[in-house]
Amino acid sequence: MTRIESADQLIRGALRGERVPLARAISRVENEAQGSREILAACFAASGRAFRIGITGPPGAGKSTLVARLAQEYRRRGHTVAIVAVDPTSPFSGGALLGDRVRMGDLSGDEGVYIRSMATRGSMGGLAVHTAQVCDVLDAAAFSRILIETVGVGQSELEVAQTADSTAVVLVPESGDGVQAMKAGLMEIGDLFVINKADRDGADRAAFAVKSALELRTPVATWVPPVLLTVASQGDGVVEVAEQFEAHLEHLTGGELELRRRRRIERHLHELLRERLWGEFRSRVPEDRWRASVDDLMKHRLAPHDAAERLAAAGPRPGENGGGRRVRHRRPAGTRGIRAAR
Repeated sequence: MTRIESADQLIRGALRGERVPLARAISRVENEAQGSREILAACFAASGRAFRIGITGPPGAGKSTLVARLAQEYRRRGHTVAIVAVDPTSPFSGGALLGDRVRMGDLSGDEGVYIRSMATRGSMGGLAVHTAQVCDVLDAAAFSRILIETVGVGQSELEVAQTADSTAVVLVPESGDGVQAMKAGLMEIGDLFVINKADRDGADRAAFAVKSALELRTPVATWVPPVLLTVASQGDGVVEVAEQFEAHLEHLTGGELELRRRRRIERHLHELLRERLWGEFRSRVPEDRWRASVDDLMKHRLAPHDAAERLAAAGPRPGENGGGRRVRHRRPAGTRGIRAAR
């Protein structure tokens, strides 16, 4: 019979960097299982030392290869490295597709590298919160560099910027003609821009297009995002990417790093409270009243803002349903086992 470790046992092992307790602690946090709140609290208290690096960009840009090469470079520099690879969710099993871990197989024998895949679970909502919590556990386990790779689709590019201290946007030469049309959010989050697969035609043109697009950004006098050329599959340009990340970290330590982390914690707290308050409100509104409001909206008898105001004003008192009977509140999904950031 499999022995189930207590939260205290997992915390002690994770803080010492022991792989099995660390993996099990992260799984409990991801699944919001018993003891996850205690694990998060202990790890949050011990976190704050790691440099969190985001790697994002469109699919096919070679992000996984670049992440693997960066991990190797940081190991040569004496750092311990954790990789958080956010994978698409399998439509069949609901689990993570571990393609990134297969491509990073060269790192598997290095005791100074830890790789963790996270499933998006079919939704980008709350990804930043869950990723930040996993990073807190890895930070507490004394990894000095945490590389966070996103799926490169939808809202995740913006969410990773809320999780990382510094973010690189990875593009390919073929992106050159479309950079100007690229959504503004992706251009805004980059602290570094990398044109990967630069052995292809059009790499210089793509780099010029990125630089031109960056000139349209709100001027930032203290840091101008560099645009770098790499061929990650061959290791070309990877040293320069690591050096620019370290230069950006040095730049941030003048006070900007603390500000970024404060904003991240505030967003984390906001998201946790938003989910909790929404769940508590929804549990207090009788189902027939909710359906009636939706019916009125469908028949255009009521405007959305009016429907929201009516539900907010007419909901039963806290702790009671429409008939006055006490109801048991359940914390909404996404908040169970989570301690709000202190």
